[in-house]
Amino acid sequence: MEITQLDPPVLPAATGQYTHGVLVTGGERTVYVSGQVPWGDEDGRVPESFDDQCRMVWRNVLAVLAEAGMGVQNIVKVNTYLSDRQYRAANSEIRQEILDGHAPALTIIICDIYAEEWLLEIDVVAVA
Repeated sequence: MEITQLDPPVLPAATGQYTHGVLVTGGERTVYVSGQVPWGDEDGRVPESFDDQCRMVWRNVLAVLAEAGMGVQNIVKVNTYLSDRQYRAANSEIRQEILDGHAPALTIIICDIYAEEWLLEIDVVAVA
């Protein structure tokens, strides 16, 4: 499988560790990860801080990918839903830490989230 980043020169440079598009050739398996939320500890509690919620959501995303024998390097698309603009910088910082140089296609949307205590939700598409 080969993943090629698509960043046409007529577009502004992608900043923040993402790419404008992703071309996948030779992929045999595709995983669509449902929106993951900051919920999943044994006690069912939702962390209060955005950083803790974001890390928990990414932990959940990576757990689904691991079940398919995939990891960060297989992610080709990330959709992030934030409950408030104030979380943009922290979200970007944590995403870049988790992706560790990997740059998939990316969309970030500011919107209401299903449960009031959830500050974000993330879904991804991964290919192997």
